[in-house]
Amino acid sequence: MIQMARQRMQAEAPDAPIQFELLHTEHLSKLRPGALFDGALANFSGMNCVADLDQTARDLASLVAMGAPVLVCLSTRFCLSETLWFLLHGRVGTAFRRSSAIATVKVGDFAVKVHYPTLKEVRKSFSPSFLMRSCMGIGVAVPPSYLEPIFRKYPRVLGLLRVLDRGISRLPWFRTIGDHMLLHFERVER
Repeated sequence: MIQMARQRMQAEAPDAPIQFELLHTEHLSKLRPGALFDGALANFSGMNCVADLDQTARDLASLVAMGAPVLVCLSTRFCLSETLWFLLHGRVGTAFRRSSAIATVKVGDFAVKVHYPTLKEVRKSFSPSFLMRSCMGIGVAVPPSYLEPIFRKYPRVLGLLRVLDRGISRLPWFRTIGDHMLLHFERVER
């Protein structure tokens, strides 16, 4: 991803003052920007692979300006469509793999420990340095991406699920039972 970003920068804005870093999330404190960042984005469930979310939130607080947005996309502890899918296929253990709060997932040849914090736990980790402005479920009605090839065969059903998703994704309870939740935090005074 960094290589692609560098190539894009070279093609579109070769003189832009952009610096790319490859760094473990747990080592955010090693970043020493000349000025505070205007915001941060943690996507692709990267924060789910962090063992100490409290420390990561403290590190982020030292790196972003007051009032800056921090967007965090996390896999949820319970994904209704995933659970139903695996139960219907007799895979009970897989259906409830997230419910234990920690699971080991195989990614290629690597075993990765994945943490599934609740919304309450994430909010606690990010306070008092951050105020949660919103939480939105992603994939509440739409099935997880690994089921996309199956659901592509039924575009009308997928279209209806997308409409339903937009309608319920911000509602309490629903926003935490999708495949992911997108949290918008704002850096505030302690």
